[in-house]
Amino acid sequence: MSNDRLTTLLDEYADLEKRMEDPSIHADQALVRRIGRRFAELAPLNTAHQELEAARADLAAARELAAEDPSFASEVEAVAAVLPALEEKLGEMLMPRDPNDAKDVIVEIKAGEGGQESALFASDLLRMYSRYAERRGWIVEVIDSQESDLGGVKDISVAVKTKGVPEGGHGVWSRMKWEGGVHRVQRVPVTESQGRIHTSAAGVLVLPEAEDVEIHIEPGDLRIDVYRSSGPGGQSVNTTDSAVRITHLPTGTVVSCQNEKSQLQNKESAMRILRSRLLAQAQEAADAVAGDARKAQVRTVDRSERVRTYNFPQNRITDHRIGYTAYNLDLVLGGELDGVLDALAEADRAARLAGDTELTRR
Repeated sequence: MSNDRLTTLLDEYADLEKRMEDPSIHADQALVRRIGRRFAELAPLNTAHQELEAARADLAAARELAAEDPSFASEVEAVAAVLPALEEKLGEMLMPRDPNDAKDVIVEIKAGEGGQESALFASDLLRMYSRYAERRGWIVEVIDSQESDLGGVKDISVAVKTKGVPEGGHGVWSRMKWEGGVHRVQRVPVTESQGRIHTSAAGVLVLPEAEDVEIHIEPGDLRIDVYRSSGPGGQSVNTTDSAVRITHLPTGTVVSCQNEKSQLQNKESAMRILRSRLLAQAQEAADAVAGDARKAQVRTVDRSERVRTYNFPQNRITDHRIGYTAYNLDLVLGGELDGVLDALAEADRAARLAGDTELTRR
């Protein structure tokens, strides 16, 4: 256990506690949110440390009593028996964690191979995540969407947010970061008259939502184009040029939004997505320098990598990264994602304890 790291984090916790008691910080709500999230993230560590120190004090007291009266020897053994578990718990908390775990996310779902069937599957994924968010008490906000002719979605971006400060610093990213990649479906499409099983896919990108202070964008680095919004089949759905396309010239990153009726609202939505994409790119570059392949994979979401298969005939879901298979596809699509997400989180925890950084590429 790193005593220096423990001391540093406990000092940070105490400092944050004092800052939260200062009425002057409440004039800056963004600052209040950042401090609150970090405080909530460190609170379990502080509690675990207090529990361990209390157990150590109890052990010292029991030993003093046993020195005077041997009948207290069993109490010494009982108190000493709980120390290893408390030390292990605190040691795990001291391991470096994903700095984005407390963040909200932006989820982008894009139809891929399979035409209309892929768009319908993309809408199924959106429904699955929306129902999972509802179970967790999260808020889902549609930022931009393009529907297909049959009621599916070609491309959709949604923000998924916690209500208030996430408990223990476990925000939406801490759960949803596993979802990035290619999701493959095997089923009989509604458009298939012969009853044959088809395979199609949709891509999912999960980005930690960036705050203004994290990513500074120079206005001169942006090219902003406006155009008329279009709906399924390409028909115009607006009589004004309210859709916005923003190009970040230094990186070539392009973001388009047309969901809102006003040009200003679409620009604000596009900037939210752009900031999050640029934050992900910056973190990817930092991880590459540090040689951390696991984090780079999670953040960049290589769309060529198939992460999960949804097999309707067998009611089976398979996560290929960890070899997870369950025959409850109907429940998973209904929002019961905790089984597979818990398995991914546990596999990641085991890999980190073993010093393995390549978990999700297996």
